[in-house]
Amino acid sequence: MKLITLFLLLTVIPINWEPDFNNAKKIAKEKHELILLNFSGSDWCGPCIVLRRDYLESQVFSDMANSNLVLVNADFPRKKKNIGTPEQVKRNEDLAEIYNKEGSFPLTLLLDADGKVIKTWHGKPETTPEQWTAEIKAICDSKK
Repeated sequence: MKLITLFLLLTVIPINWEPDFNNAKKIAKEKHELILLNFSGSDWCGPCIVLRRDYLESQVFSDMANSNLVLVNADFPRKKKNIGTPEQVKRNEDLAEIYNKEGSFPLTLLLDADGKVIKTWHGKPETTPEQWTAEIKAICDSKK
């Protein structure tokens, strides 16, 4: 019974998204991991919603991300109730100035611990969540 409870706890644990990019870089350096930076419009961008639901929240991605990535989501919602704190909005805008000047949504970047871009995906990946996750994992493995 304890094993079943542990299994259920492990499968329900959500992915942790780091709200501060500078802290994400620090964590990535300490853990020798890469950073996955996702630009999204969580309450208005259809492809962003699909990317999050089908890819970023998939079990296969969660399992891989928990031991290979530091995740950062720069969200740009339109509904007032979904907009973050002024500090978070500023951090997201600052990230967009560096990594998403064109304002593409969704835009996902794989970065090293210094913030250098390794790989970029515009829009929803054109592969299955499993294939996309395997591609990211292979890049992570090659950088260790």
